[in-house]
Amino acid sequence: MKNAPALTLRRGDKQKLESVTRKRNVLFRDAQRARIILLASEGHSNMEISRLTDVHRNQVIEWRNRYKADGRAGLGDRARGGRPTVYKVKDVQKVVHTVCRKPLKGLSRWSVRSLANHLGMAVGTVHAILKERDLHPHQLRTFTFSPDPHFEEKLLDVVGLYMNPPKNALVLCIDEKTGIQALDRTQPMLPLRSKKARSWTNEYVRHGTRTMLASLEIETGKVTAMVRNNRRSETFLEFLDIIAKQYRRKRLCVVLDNLNIHTNSAAQDWLKNHPNVSFHYTPKHASWVNLIECFFSILTRQGLQQSVHKSGRALERFLREFIHQYNEQCGPFTWTKGPDKLKHIIQLTKEYQTVHLH
Repeated sequence: MKNAPALTLRRGDKQKLESVTRKRNVLFRDAQRARIILLASEGHSNMEISRLTDVHRNQVIEWRNRYKADGRAGLGDRARGGRPTVYKVKDVQKVVHTVCRKPLKGLSRWSVRSLANHLGMAVGTVHAILKERDLHPHQLRTFTFSPDPHFEEKLLDVVGLYMNPPKNALVLCIDEKTGIQALDRTQPMLPLRSKKARSWTNEYVRHGTRTMLASLEIETGKVTAMVRNNRRSETFLEFLDIIAKQYRRKRLCVVLDNLNIHTNSAAQDWLKNHPNVSFHYTPKHASWVNLIECFFSILTRQGLQQSVHKSGRALERFLREFIHQYNEQCGPFTWTKGPDKLKHIIQLTKEYQTVHLH
């Protein structure tokens, strides 16, 4: 039997399909279909693709043909035939009203099964109604309203720096990431294999912690960092001296949170001795305004989550190497929350402060 020719991908599809196969929050079937098309583009036969993806050869052929005809759009689910299921209004109201209230005693949240048992309805029916109404009782998001009476003023000051920096000035975002653990595993890590993720033992050994002080230059995305064993006022001032020396003769607008070592008399004295530097504080309980938190998130996800360190010094070396590699390919940081979003946040914060702080 003659093998099918390598599938020709449309412009830009390779990167997008590879992205689908890497994302954690993508449905398995979507990642599987993307992998089928990528393997087909590499010249694998339909039988080889069937073996590698655990999909029947006929399905492999179908997804190849659908991609040829419609590109990536052909990889989605098509509308099914037959009349759509219609649920009684009272059943929909019963599910929606119940799931949006506190669950039964002994439960912290509803599940599809517990909700179905409580209402005496079929699990499939409850699941379909929740899906149709976009209700997700298993999910939980976090939020924190700022108690800062100058919330709006501080927020707009910092965002103004991001959106329209002063002429001949650099905007730096500075903060500390504390409690970075040097964790070693008691057994060697097993490498990535086909159909098998990397794996490690859940037993670990602690080798202490480190604190990283970091400065993010939003115009370029470049990070300057220092790793120490503590987070004291003297350490913070030492880092400020490094930053001032690095950006000598430049006007600096430094974004900081309200930690005591950022606002105490020692920090204010340092500021008086450096007239080319100005401090701009984020509102209290609003660390999301400081863009350095985005970099710390990158550091956690790409650097620390799956790292192993046999000592505190090994962790320090790793952090320095990560910063070096990051700076080789970094790009500018852009503030993305527009005026409407900011107005909404400010209004909600004012309402919270009016009710709870007066």
